[in-house]
Amino acid sequence: MPFAQSPATDRKRLPGRREWHDEHVIAGSSQRDRVIAACGAKPGSAEDYPFGEGVAVFKVASRMFALVPLGQPPGSVSLKCDPHLAAGLRARYDAITPGYHLNKRHWNTVALDGSVPDEELLELIDHSYELVVARLTKDARKGLAT
Repeated sequence: MPFAQSPATDRKRLPGRREWHDEHVIAGSSQRDRVIAACGAKPGSAEDYPFGEGVAVFKVASRMFALVPLGQPPGSVSLKCDPHLAAGLRARYDAITPGYHLNKRHWNTVALDGSVPDEELLELIDHSYELVVARLTKDARKGLAT
């Protein structure tokens, strides 16, 4: 079942499930739309366009955790990743490659061609976000509405 998330004020999580349900992101939406919705729903997440209108950048406390190019479908998403986990993911999925124009040790680019299951993609978004939040100051972490 595809995942979907909405802004933090509109979301609800089903107990024991990784999927997010939202009337604003329908099942027929593209995987890229669902990724954008999931990134935007993270506590303290801000969508920015520092590289121009063609790339949505998601930040928490001014630190990037996801980049989503807005060009032709199917698109991709670049996410921070623990280097040891990154190597295993790249071996398991052809759609996961070293980060495009990013530190290839700490970033993966995931082609949104459907070959990476939605639930795994949601976990990768969570992991990227959590890596960034873990590096924030204690006060900055407290400021996030979790």
